[in-house]
Amino acid sequence: MKYLAPVALLLAATPAAAQLSPPERTMRATVAAEASRHEALLARLVRQNSGTLNLAGVRKVGDMVRAELEPLGFQVRWVDMAATGRAGHLVATHRGAGRGKRVLMIAHLDTVFEPTSPFQGWTVEGRRAVGPGSGDDKGGIVVVIAALRAMQAAGTLKGADIEIVMTGDEERSGKPLSAARADLIAAGKRADVALEYENLATENGREFGSTARRSSTDWVLTATGRTGHSSAVFGPSLGYGAIYEAARIVDAFRRELPEQNLTYNVGVMAGGTPGTFDKDQLVATATGKPNIVADSAVARGDIRSLTPEQNRRVMDRMTAIVGQHLPGTDARIEFAPGYPPMAPTAGNRAVLAKLNAVNRDLGLPDMAEFDPAKRGAADSSFVAADVDTLAGMGPVSGNAHAEGEWVDLDSLPRQALRSAVLISRLAGERRR
Repeated sequence: MKYLAPVALLLAATPAAAQLSPPERTMRATVAAEASRHEALLARLVRQNSGTLNLAGVRKVGDMVRAELEPLGFQVRWVDMAATGRAGHLVATHRGAGRGKRVLMIAHLDTVFEPTSPFQGWTVEGRRAVGPGSGDDKGGIVVVIAALRAMQAAGTLKGADIEIVMTGDEERSGKPLSAARADLIAAGKRADVALEYENLATENGREFGSTARRSSTDWVLTATGRTGHSSAVFGPSLGYGAIYEAARIVDAFRRELPEQNLTYNVGVMAGGTPGTFDKDQLVATATGKPNIVADSAVARGDIRSLTPEQNRRVMDRMTAIVGQHLPGTDARIEFAPGYPPMAPTAGNRAVLAKLNAVNRDLGLPDMAEFDPAKRGAADSSFVAADVDTLAGMGPVSGNAHAEGEWVDLDSLPRQALRSAVLISRLAGERRR
C-alpha cells in the first residue's frame, strides 16, 4: 500500500481553502529541497549501531545529533546515565525571544538491535529503506532535525522556545526508572506542549493522531506449597501444591479482569520442586517428579492500561485474587513501576485539533484518534500527566523490533513539514 504522495507533491499548490503563510510556504519548499540530505542523514544514523546496551554506539548517535542541532542555535548537553547502567540522554535547548508556547520534542537514540544482532546495515527498496531503527526511532530523529531546519530557513525558529530530550534507553530503561527519566519528566513540567516522534500510526492507508498510549507495568508472582508424595495431594496434610495455586491465580486473571483497553499477559511460568527465576527474572527453571507435590511456582507478565485509575484498579484486583489461597498454599504478587499510561485528555485532543488545522492548510486529510489499544508504551507517557501531549509524530514505518524494519522515505519530509508548521504556530500562541 502506498501511503502518500511523493516528495515532489509537497511543492504543489495547496487547495484554494488553504491558508499557508509565506514562512510556511518556505518550510514546504525547504523540506522538499532537503529530502535527499535527510535520507542520507538517516542512512548514517542507521548504519551506526546503537542497541541500548551498546553504550559507545548510543553516545556516537548522540554526537551525530549534536552536530545537527548546535548549528541551529541549540545548547546541547549530554546527561550521563552510568548510574543506571545506560549511556545517557541528549538534551538540547533553544530559547526564543518571544512568549510563545514552550514545545518539548521527544525521541530516542537507542534501538532494540544490539551489535550481536544479524540485522545490521541499510538498504533501499524503492521508496522504502530497511535497517535497524530506521523507523524506531532514527526516522523520528530525522523528522525532528528536518522540521527545525525548515523553521530556521523560514525564520520561525528564532522566536521559538524548544527543548529536545532524546533518551538513550527507551527500548530497555535503566534502573532505577526514577533516575532514568528524571530529566525527561522535568522537561515535561517546563513545557506547554509535548510532541513525541515515534512512528506515525497508520491503518489501511490512513494516518492517525495518537492522543493516548497505554502503560507498561511488570508483575511477578511467587506461589508456594507443601511438598510430599502425590498420593496426599488435595488432602489436609499437603493441600494443593504450588502449581495448582499459580494456575488458579492466572486463570482467575483470565476470567475476572477483562475490561476495555486492558491487557494482562503471562510471559513466562514454571513450577516444581523447585520452580525459580534467574537473578534477572528472564529465565524460569523447574525440576520435579510426577509423584511429588510442587513446593514452588513462579510467573511473570505485564499489564497495559489506559489511565492511572485503571492501572491501580487492576493491580488491586490482581492482589485480591492472589490472596484467595488454595488449602496448604501461599502466594504473593509484586509490581514493578514501568511506563505510566498516557490518557486521552481534552488537552491532547486540542493539540490534535491544531495539527488537523495544519493538515487542512497543507491539503492533507484530517487525522482521527488512533485506538490506544493498538499502541505500545513510550517516553511520552512520562510527561503526559504534566503537559498536553501528542505522540506518533515520526515517519510511516513497519516491522518495528523485527528484522526487516523499514521506513517510508516519502513520509520523512511530510512529517517534518507538519511539525515545522505546527511548532511555528504554537510559538505564536501565548504560553500558559
